[in-house]
Amino acid sequence: MEHMEQYSITIDGRTLTAWEGQTIMEAAHDAGIYVPHLCYLRGLVPFGSCRVCTVKADGRFVSACTQPVTPKMTIENDSEELLDLRRSLIEMLFVEGNHFCMFCEKSGNCELQAIAYRLGISAPRHDYQFPERRLDASHPDIFLDMNRCILCARCVRASRDLDGKGCFDFVGRGRGRRIAVNAEARLSDTVVDVTDEAIDVCPVGAILKKRVGFKVPIGRRTYDLEPIGSDLEARRRPRAAAPTGGAS
Repeated sequence: MEHMEQYSITIDGRTLTAWEGQTIMEAAHDAGIYVPHLCYLRGLVPFGSCRVCTVKADGRFVSACTQPVTPKMTIENDSEELLDLRRSLIEMLFVEGNHFCMFCEKSGNCELQAIAYRLGISAPRHDYQFPERRLDASHPDIFLDMNRCILCARCVRASRDLDGKGCFDFVGRGRGRRIAVNAEARLSDTVVDVTDEAIDVCPVGAILKKRVGFKVPIGRRTYDLEPIGSDLEARRRPRAAAPTGGAS
């Protein structure tokens, strides 16, 4: 294993050890410090699109999932300024799509919903846009509902880098940007399979498996039982160990 230097960094006044080459997100999570995020998933190349993981590093706003640590870096993660910024970002994601949580199969397992609860959001401060978006139910085993897509690119990166298929990608620009499939029209015309990694990485209810709906009743789901990030915070220790693989 190539030698890596250890750095001393500070997050919200807590001094901990990080490793050369780690991002702020990796160092924080290895130390049991939760940094809210949506587009980030350990095991995928960082994308930095949602900005929910924005922190202040040495006085500058940066995305924790892409910013490498440096020696003696001072990081703010839990200030009211950052929490309000994250609330606004999450609120915009809700109003820019059509998220009807009470009817969504992902409710209770949805990371967007769970972060909203953790941040204390009861209702968005912005006007709902109610865009017209499509649902593709052509595949025998998979739903693709663009009403809930937040453009996190997890499915894009997982299909490309983990499944080796490239079934998903972005098309369009600005407000017209959306996820598309590598077929002329429908999901059923692609080589995507229900066992693909790309099907399990969606943080919201945009990609769902058919015939398993409500197998786990609402009220017994992951984020019904405890707030998002609780499992990570339960692993908190004084100093971070050497970085390891696996999903967060």
